[in-house]
Amino acid sequence: MEALLSSTSAAGSRHIVAMPYPGRGHINPVMNLCKILSSRVPDITITFVVTEEWLGLIGSESRPANISLAAIPNVLPSELVRAQHYDEFIDAVFAKMGGPFEELLDQLRPLPTVIVADAFLSWALRAGNRRNIPVALFCPSAAWDFSLFYHFHLLEQHGHFPVDLSEKGDEQVDYIPGLPPTRLADLISSGTIDLFLQHVLDAFSIVHEAKYLLLATVYEVEHLAVNSLKASLSFPVYTIGPTIHFSRLADDSFLNDFDYLKWLDCQPSDSVLYISLGSFLSVSSSKMDEIAGCLRNSGIRFMWVAREEASRLRGLCGNRGIVMPWCDQLRVLSHSSVGGFWTHCGWNSIGEAIFAGVPLLAYPITMDQGGNATLVVEDWKVGWRVGREITGLLRKFMDLEDDESKRSGDRLSISRRYVGEQSEKMDRLRLTSILLSGTLPISNDSSES
Repeated sequence: MEALLSSTSAAGSRHIVAMPYPGRGHINPVMNLCKILSSRVPDITITFVVTEEWLGLIGSESRPANISLAAIPNVLPSELVRAQHYDEFIDAVFAKMGGPFEELLDQLRPLPTVIVADAFLSWALRAGNRRNIPVALFCPSAAWDFSLFYHFHLLEQHGHFPVDLSEKGDEQVDYIPGLPPTRLADLISSGTIDLFLQHVLDAFSIVHEAKYLLLATVYEVEHLAVNSLKASLSFPVYTIGPTIHFSRLADDSFLNDFDYLKWLDCQPSDSVLYISLGSFLSVSSSKMDEIAGCLRNSGIRFMWVAREEASRLRGLCGNRGIVMPWCDQLRVLSHSSVGGFWTHCGWNSIGEAIFAGVPLLAYPITMDQGGNATLVVEDWKVGWRVGREITGLLRKFMDLEDDESKRSGDRLSISRRYVGEQSEKMDRLRLTSILLSGTLPISNDSSES
């Protein structure tokens, strides 16, 4: 495999431009991918493109010297209010970012060798093609999610879109290539077309114009979906493993800066339930109040990241836990005192939980989270769904003497070892070589180790 890096002898002139979708759940995995590539070939040049606002948000974060940030103007509603101006935000992402990106692209030196673009951003793919720059589409979500969008027309053919989910939401969808039979309501959060879905489907209608597809998943975990995409697409498909920058766990220079880590140090092993329900489109304030009451009544230890609601919720949850506006999630999940994770089932969060060996409480809110929850609960069997009776569920889930709870933990301990070891043996070496050389491999079999 190392021989595939032979093309890096001229890497000094190689320039990767990364263009993520402007959201935390997309920016983080693309940045982590860039750091992984940087660690493989330290003398490449990587330009990571964000808006001016995101430059202010992430500009001070540590990164390798060969990764530079470049900004395009703030053509979007502020990250602080985008949930309140969602349609305006979506329209701006798909209609206003492309022009500034192309202007920046033409100014970069050395000339870009390849563009790594979020699969949603059709304008980045078209910009690369117009300049004869190879484009690798990056999918930060599960392979099944990419397959669903790529084969979305099958929902229409089977009368499952548009649809009244109150009538047909429990029907099984068993015809999407690579997906196990899944409830319709777990695949789509709305039965009608909206602005975001229309733009995404438009983007997926031209994915065949890309040169590569990079999937942030593990082949052995999603081999059915990956194989279906290989059969459907005419270009190489790579499973690159979870885009988690594991090495940051070795940096303990700032551990004393965070009181929540000191609090975790004082808790018994596997006794704390960590709660985070996403950085965007989270639950309503009334639902958070209900969760706070259930935490108080359950008597379990907990750590809840509630962002702007943190101050208000602290007085509602009781004295068995802490409520924070932010934390280093991977470090928290890897702490010995954390024994469970109540999650919205974002793909990045699931990957970090599996790496850390923490069983999950699945609480999907929107988008791909329902399908991810199905994988967690029904396929991998490493978590439980949160239903209407929450207080009793929390007690049982955090009860280490409960056989079912212990089995979930055992499965995730195995999953952690598997994902942590296998992800390093996936396609990263080959991917680095391909991106640097700009040449296609003879085979697109990405399951090799």
